[in-house]
Amino acid sequence: MATVTVIPAKPMQELKGLEATAKLRVCAYARVSTDNEEQLSSYQAQVEHYTSYIQNNPAWEFCGIFADEGISGTNTKKRVEFNRMIDECMASKIDMVITKSISRFARNTLDTLKYVRQLKEKGVAIYFEKENVNTLDSKGEFLITLLGSLAQEESSNLSQITKMGISYRFQEGKVLVNHNKFLGYTKDEQGQLIIVPEEAEVVRLIYREFLDGKSPYKIASDLQRDGIITGSGGSKWYDSTVIGILKNVKYMGDALLQKTYTVDFLTKKRVKNTGHAAQYYVEDSHEAIVSKEEFAAVQAEFERRANMRGYSKTGKSSFTSEYAFSGKLFCQNCGSKFRRQAWGSGKNRKYVWRCINREINGVESCGMKSIREKDLEKAFVRVMNKLISGKEAFLIEETGNCVGGTEDVDTKLEELQQELMSVVRSLGANNDEYSRVVNEIEILRGRRGEVKTAENEKAWRDSKLDEFKAYLAAQCTLLGKFDGDLFRRLIEKVKVLSMVEVVFVFKLGLEVRKVLLM
Repeated sequence: MATVTVIPAKPMQELKGLEATAKLRVCAYARVSTDNEEQLSSYQAQVEHYTSYIQNNPAWEFCGIFADEGISGTNTKKRVEFNRMIDECMASKIDMVITKSISRFARNTLDTLKYVRQLKEKGVAIYFEKENVNTLDSKGEFLITLLGSLAQEESSNLSQITKMGISYRFQEGKVLVNHNKFLGYTKDEQGQLIIVPEEAEVVRLIYREFLDGKSPYKIASDLQRDGIITGSGGSKWYDSTVIGILKNVKYMGDALLQKTYTVDFLTKKRVKNTGHAAQYYVEDSHEAIVSKEEFAAVQAEFERRANMRGYSKTGKSSFTSEYAFSGKLFCQNCGSKFRRQAWGSGKNRKYVWRCINREINGVESCGMKSIREKDLEKAFVRVMNKLISGKEAFLIEETGNCVGGTEDVDTKLEELQQELMSVVRSLGANNDEYSRVVNEIEILRGRRGEVKTAENEKAWRDSKLDEFKAYLAAQCTLLGKFDGDLFRRLIEKVKVLSMVEVVFVFKLGLEVRKVLLM
């Protein structure tokens, strides 16, 4: 049974990159349809009302009243103040427009929808006081869908109806995927995702090689060299293609829906959904190609590589897998990575690894001396041979602690999801109620994520431990020389304690301290 998690839209301040306490720049729009005295009196009342209404809200900054007198609302061509207001909004000078009602804003459905969409794309809300609808919140989505339906009747355009159907399918956890460019999957007669075995093996290879230490660029180069076809049927592989595969949750059987949304159904323009519309996360929606544990391990490896310490202006160091020890050696004096360097020339040429901090900033920054590559290689061979011969088998034991399950959190989340859906579907729902449910869901999702991460990490290490035991059991002879691929596959990092002593940290959690022979 698939589990659907709603990821709520973000607050306006966050979408605009502002502090949560930043004031919203608010204006009002007022309009009367005729020149008779009663309507003009209503117009004056609107101006006075909105001036006071906005200025009395401490969270708002007053940006004026835009008002048109005695002009029909059938279209917006002659509404000077209205058009000036739109220009101000598009110039990022206004965050929210308040108006009496939808009919006061515009009487033409297409015009209303056009400006609602245009301002929403810019992150500007329209608040219709009579209907109690803000176009940037959940009820605004309902209004826009309704307006879209009416506009379709006027223009004989069925695109919005299609959007409504897709939205309902999302809420039910039904996955919509363009499988023609989706490596590893196709669809059956019922439209369900099914695995293509040959392509799935390519996906598993990509995950395995990334965890073995290869960079996305190296993986892409190897796939292209071997003539492997991409998901779109081409022969050219890019590192961005590999990264996309490694970060796509669909490969572990889940799906994040509505990653993009249509800004304006008239133009069919779609943009990346960064919080402007609700998203739906569906767990176990289809058969997985990689395990959740392996997927989690890949994301952790991305984070590890991104957080490598460097000494550039950014303070970060880029990951490389050019050599077996690249990105694996870490100075225990200062935390920096090591970099490969050649000493000498001809027959006397040898390779050493140096602390980047010391190399760039001098011995005053770090006193760690260089270590020879051959010494590191020989040390790893000795470590492996002792493990193979069983002399250090006592070091291999179950790793990780027991972690609590997510059952209680899942139960509460399911209750809150149902409550949130009820709030979203209720046009008259209270905004405070919506915020309360969203906040509770965010807290529980964070807690669930922490537990899931711990569970996946333990499961991944346990699987690596089983694989390592099977490797040792099947190894009949000792290693005769250094194997770079084996090193990448087994070792997470090497702690350099001094020029003569290191600690090999295996991915399964085992640590072996070794003296380098000079």
